[in-house]
Amino acid sequence: MSQDDGDPGPSFEDRLKVARSKQGLDAPPTPPGQDGLGGSAWGIGARVGVELVSALVVAVAIGYGLDRIFHTTPILTAVFVPLGGAAGVANLWRVFAPKQSDRG
Repeated sequence: MSQDDGDPGPSFEDRLKVARSKQGLDAPPTPPGQDGLGGSAWGIGARVGVELVSALVVAVAIGYGLDRIFHTTPILTAVFVPLGGAAGVANLWRVFAPKQSDRG
């Protein structure tokens, strides 16, 4: 029934890998030297700046808005500024922390 001509052909793992890549189930391999952060130092620096500044701007806007609504002195703004800074740092940590696959 089967023809055994001495050529075993590609292994099951190779055929599975080709089939998964054709179906789009595997992510394309990243080029060497790229860790998925954008590549250049300017791009990474811009992302850091945008993450921190946007978190602080949102926090100040929320604090200022709540101060205006409740007619309070800038107490809520002073409370939300450190919270916004912490949110910005947490976002950066989430982006730049080593992934589980990188550790082991």
